[in-house]
Amino acid sequence: MSSEATCIFCRVIAGEAQASLVYRDELVTSFMDILPVNEGHLLVVPNRHSSNLAGLDEATGGRMFTVAMRLGAALRTTGLSCEGVNLYLADGRAAGQEVMHIHLHVLPRFVGDGFGLRRAKRLGVATREELDALAARVRGCLEV
Repeated sequence: MSSEATCIFCRVIAGEAQASLVYRDELVTSFMDILPVNEGHLLVVPNRHSSNLAGLDEATGGRMFTVAMRLGAALRTTGLSCEGVNLYLADGRAAGQEVMHIHLHVLPRFVGDGFGLRRAKRLGVATREELDALAARVRGCLEV
C-alpha cells in the first residue's frame, strides 16, 4: 500500500477521514488539529502528498504560507485567546515531524499559555569566518 493510501492527511483530503475543515482550494487544505496546543490550532497541508518540503512545488509551498498568514489574521478576530501566532513546520523526523505529509501548524498564542520552543543547547557564538564558510557551502548547493 502506498504512503498516500495510508496517510491520514491524504485520507482527510480525499474525504475518507473526518476533519473539521476551515479552508480548501486547489492546492491546500486547512483543518483543526486533533491534538491542539491551544484552542484554534490549525494545520495547512498540501492537497498532493509530499512527505517533505523538497517534494513541494514552489506554488504549493507559497500557497501554504499565504493561507497560514490569512488564517493567523482570522484567529486574532475569533474571540479565542490569540495575542500572537506561531507558524511551525517540521521537515523530517529529526525536526519533530510526526505525520509524514508535510504540514504547517498555525498556532494561536497568548501570554502564559505554557507552549514554546526551548533550545536545549547552543553552539556558541560563531566566527564570521565560520559563518561565511557555511554560507558558501549552502550557496553551492542552492538550486534557484
